[in-house]
Formats: sequence, structure tokens, C-alpha cells
Amino acid sequence: MRAIVQDTYGSVEVLRLDEIDAPEPGAGEVLVRVRSAGVDRGVWHLMAGEPYMARLALGLRRPRNRVLGRDVAGVVAKVGPGVTAFAAGDEVFGVGKGTFAELAVSPVDKLVRLPDGVTHEQAAAVPISGVTALHAVREVGNVQPGQSVLVIGAAGGVGSYAVQIAKAFGAEVTGVCSPAKMDLVRSLGADRVIDYTRDDILQLGQRYDVVIDIAGNRPLRRMRRVVAPKGTLVIVGGEEGGRWLGGIQRNLWAALWSPFIGQRLRAFVSRERGADIRSLAEMIAAGSVAPAIERTFPLAEAADALRYLETGRARGKVVVTVD
Repeated sequence: MRAIVQDTYGSVEVLRLDEIDAPEPGAGEVLVRVRSAGVDRGVWHLMAGEPYMARLALGLRRPRNRVLGRDVAGVVAKVGPGVTAFAAGDEVFGVGKGTFAELAVSPVDKLVRLPDGVTHEQAAAVPISGVTALHAVREVGNVQPGQSVLVIGAAGGVGSYAVQIAKAFGAEVTGVCSPAKMDLVRSLGADRVIDYTRDDILQLGQRYDVVIDIAGNRPLRRMRRVVAPKGTLVIVGGEEGGRWLGGIQRNLWAALWSPFIGQRLRAFVSRERGADIRSLAEMIAAGSVAPAIERTFPLAEAADALRYLETGRARGKVVVTVD
């Protein structure tokens, strides 16, 4: 089968399209014929092996998993021993391993059925980013109806879902993004949109019940200025902490500082659970959440998809399609 593989860590130049053996599903696994695969910053980190601390799990000198990709949407090709929830021919989406390929294996508990009227491209844009946003809004932020929510990075993969989910929960949402992405954030339902190139949120004097800071780099002591006295700051990743730790040090400071102040400073590591993917599928079917996809790239151009993601110009999600 065709797949995008890498034998070493590095930039997009380490990626290549190759013919490799198809995987076989084990007990509790499903083999999916991939139609589309989502692209996000997590895929970039897996490719680059950064932050270096992550290599303890990924492989110290080279990646243990040669094929990139985790989001998947497609058709069940085969099921492993003990799997009764799906059968060959079922249309599904969720989280798998090595999904930048014609075939990929996924745990049965991380797959759900494709909702009616949803395309494979749309579904592939949901799992990782959507679940991360759901956790940020629901579990960590505990957003309630009528609360004020600020989403920093509102036009990105996670941010585009966070805006919609917070609105679906009845919050008043303000999104922060670049001027080129303001129309998108408004279309997602944000009540107000701030252009960060013109207005500094730390100087506007507004405080919010929940602040969702996606891949931010502002010091926590300054971020507290926009959080209500009893409010919550949710830290979702970080890109400015250097190659060794990435944004991990902000998470550590939040955990150490939070018990001693009135505000809640929360960082978390998202876990992909089938129940959460199913919740998102229900929200999409109900029309309260819609994947925002700017561009799709064919499998052979997966490196270009990641290169485009690196530019920071992507409005919403980028998806790789497999013929």
C-alpha cells in the first residue's frame, strides 16, 4: 500500500511517499481503508520529534512509528478478533495509527460511525482537534450557560471547535485571531472577535470567566489579567518553550501556582475517547458544530500540507485525502 513514511526526525523533507506492507488488525482493532486524514500541530511534532522530551515515548533516535497521521475517516476493510461493533463496509471516523496511508489500524473504542450527511473530509478534521477542544471547554473549563469565554487562537484547528462548543454550551464567546481570519471566527458564532495585531487583550480591561489559551506564549502572571478573580485559565499546548520542553514549563508553573490563588490555572493532556468522538458526532449531526476546513491535499502532497500548516495561515483545519 502507499503511505507517507519517515525514517528520521526533521522537517517535511524527511517525508516520502513509499510502498509498504499493509497492517493487520489485532484483537480489538479495526483495519480502515483511509479516505481522509486530518493534519494538526501534533502531527508536525511527531514528524519533528519535538520537544525532545517527547522522544522518550516516540523513539530516542528515530520514530518507532514510521507512518504519520492519527485522525482518520474511511471504510472498514477488516475487523480483528473480538470486534463486533463494526463490519466490513461500515463508514467510520476516529483515531488510528499511521493514517497518512491507504490502510490504517484503529482501536475499536476510538472509532464511531460516520453521521449521515457528513463527508470523509469533514469527519477527518474532527477527532484530535475536536476532542481537545471539547475537553478544554467541558471538562477543564467547565463552561456554563451565560459565562464569558475568551478563545485565544480561535481560528486554528482546536480554536475553531472551542468557539463552537462554548457557544453550544450557552456561553458568550470572544475569539482572538489575525485580521485575515476574523470573518471565519465570526462565522463560527463568536459574539466578538479581537484582532491581536491591533488590540492587546491584556490592555483592554476585560476579564472573562474562562480563558482558553491555545498554543500561547504569554507569561502566566500577565495572562491572569484577563481572567476573572474566580475564573479559569485553560492552557492548551504551547509552541514557544524551546526544543527541549516546548510549552511544558507553562503547564508546570500553572500546576504549582494555582493552589495558592483564587483563579484556576489548568493545563491538561487530551485523551482520545470514543465517547467524546461520539459526542462530537452528535453535535455535528445536530448542526451545533461544523468542521471548518480550508484546504485539502492528496496523499502524495502530505508534506505540502504540513508545510502549509507551518506557515500559520491555515483557517481552521487542513486535511489529506486518499484516493
